[in-house]
Amino acid sequence: MRPGNLYLQMQTMKAAICTRYGAPEQLEIRELPKPVCQENQLLVRIMAASVNSGDVKVRSLAVSRFQKFIMKIIFGFYKPRRSILGTVFSGIVEQTGKKTSRFKKGDRVFGMTGFRFGTHAEYITLNEAGIVACMPANASFEEAAALPFGWHTAIYFLDKAGIRKFENPNVLIYGSTGSVGSAAVQVVRFYGATITAVCSSAGGELMDQLRVDKVVYYDRLDFTQLDEKFDIIFDAVGYTNKKICQPLLKKGGSFLTVNGMVMASEKIEHLQLICDLFEKGKCSAVIDKVFPFSEIVAAHRYVDAGKKKGNVDVRINIPFVA
Repeated sequence: MRPGNLYLQMQTMKAAICTRYGAPEQLEIRELPKPVCQENQLLVRIMAASVNSGDVKVRSLAVSRFQKFIMKIIFGFYKPRRSILGTVFSGIVEQTGKKTSRFKKGDRVFGMTGFRFGTHAEYITLNEAGIVACMPANASFEEAAALPFGWHTAIYFLDKAGIRKFENPNVLIYGSTGSVGSAAVQVVRFYGATITAVCSSAGGELMDQLRVDKVVYYDRLDFTQLDEKFDIIFDAVGYTNKKICQPLLKKGGSFLTVNGMVMASEKIEHLQLICDLFEKGKCSAVIDKVFPFSEIVAAHRYVDAGKKKGNVDVRINIPFVA
């Protein structure tokens, strides 16, 4: 190989591109220019990322007509303006800009990119002041990539519900086996809540692992027929609503759902809390399945099916061994 060709090869990367809205098959892995690190940025070699419900929703636009219109205004009318999807990652700092100071080359980091997306690629540049932190010291890259989306979303909504103000709160989590739901179970347990989880009977083993107090299997029993009342009801998948759940709420209780236009605002404090809890053994990364980057279409199909337990990861710069 001639030196010029080697140089060009070193300046490119593989990335999964969303060519248009639609089915998982609209994703293609392409060779793109490797991003250039600016003076206030980090260049991160992404080791693992996750495919979550947010990625699937943006790729497919499988939402209500009103939400679809709003999302097209935000993201692009015929295809995403930011064609590399993915919002969470773990990786290694490969280069730091001259005006950065928080991180050094070789640091193992994890974080979120929000509407910038871009984590379904071999490399990404990040503003040092963004939502990025050093990984938990005891976490693998797969575990670190599986933590931010579900935990960040759960912390945001449960804080919004005022969980800290309750003493021994009684909480119902609908959709307790997904990435957000499994994190929410752990968050409310951290706050000393009594937990009632609603999921299919296939999620029983996971609920046992997460030490849930009571499980209602929706394929066996209608949870709205429960006799007790709750301080907080959190719909972690967007399949129910306040009108249905209102009879189960205590006076002054809160109902929240991920279904709607409310987006969980990203805070570096959330990442730092997640890191602290993981290192102390007070939270875990729930990973259903891991795919090689070359099979990202299959990963999207799996998430599309709506039956994952926890998170779906893709290994990007990690050799995949089946």
